[in-house]
Amino acid sequence: MDRINPFSLAKRIHRPLILDGAMGSLLQQAGVPVDRKAWMTLANTLHPEKVLKIHKNYISAGADIITTNTFRTNPAALSDFSESRQLKFIRAAIDLAKEAVNDLPVFIAGSNAPAEDCYQKERKIIQRELEKNHHKHISLLIDNGCDFILNETQSHFDEIKIICEYCSRNAIPYIVSIYFDKNFRLLSNENLYETLSYIIDHSPLAIGINCISPSQYNKIKKAFKYNWGFYLNCGSGNPEDEVIKCGISPEDYLKYVRSSLKYSPSFVGACCGSNPLHIKKIKGLLNGKTGN
Repeated sequence: MDRINPFSLAKRIHRPLILDGAMGSLLQQAGVPVDRKAWMTLANTLHPEKVLKIHKNYISAGADIITTNTFRTNPAALSDFSESRQLKFIRAAIDLAKEAVNDLPVFIAGSNAPAEDCYQKERKIIQRELEKNHHKHISLLIDNGCDFILNETQSHFDEIKIICEYCSRNAIPYIVSIYFDKNFRLLSNENLYETLSYIIDHSPLAIGINCISPSQYNKIKKAFKYNWGFYLNCGSGNPEDEVIKCGISPEDYLKYVRSSLKYSPSFVGACCGSNPLHIKKIKGLLNGKTGN
């Protein structure tokens, strides 16, 4: 199936595409309970109206790209569920995104997260299971109608390698969005810049940065020359909070977006703790308004 490269649109409209913001933390705030391993996956079938409403709110706020609620629908995360239920969760997530988009010119990014917890340094599953996890999840996302795969919060080189090789070999359009520590190293300890070079050699649509703090981002944003984008952590950063809350206001977040535009990002969004008001501010800025 031929797919439109979303970033060819960005070149035509002479601005970065706007990615949506957080899904899971908004579902938390809406009272949806968290599953220890599956995160907010169960909302796709138990609270679909809430997932749909969030998608629609982001589109109304100005998002050019919405992300499926599939952050923890990968086989490793859903090992306690049957394969048929795993597939049901994925199809429900994509169908909700499609319903929200309808006939609007909005792209659907299939979220593919690390096989295990995003901030986990030590691997618990073996290499063969890791490969199977990403191969299967990526295929299900693209085969069920996502426009491209957003491999987000990737912080281990072995997973990045699996993703890049699989997507490149199968002509699957994809982004790799990276999470790294304050020393600019992956959690698996590889150098960030060497990792970026490897990813670029496998022709992704773009490279992303997500879930890092704005202060950490400010130290790295000048380094990107390839198609790139960012969506930063807007959470309160309070580990005692059971529910992720907003810690960076839309107005304050806009300052980071504004200062980044001279480095020509291909896409801009927001991560944990954000909401449609953050996206509305970005849209207003890119439209040449004040962001109100």
